[in-house]
Amino acid sequence: MVTAVAAYTIFGSDVLPAQADPTGDPENWTMDEMRRWLRARGLLPNEAATREELLERVKANLRIPRKTSAGP
Repeated sequence: MVTAVAAYTIFGSDVLPAQADPTGDPENWTMDEMRRWLRARGLLPNEAATREELLERVKANLRIPRKTSAGP
């Protein structure tokens, strides 16, 4: 466990692969999937948001591409 934490600290989040975006209709996504989708685009969802609020934000931002850690 300590080794994993040390590796993460040294190499950053690139050590652990990012989870894939959820697919299909956002109406069928779980709250966790909506939060992950928003976080991947730098939209920082409120942890106290309701399912309806998260869904509204996802739908409003469907065209925003996922942020990557790679440089320009």
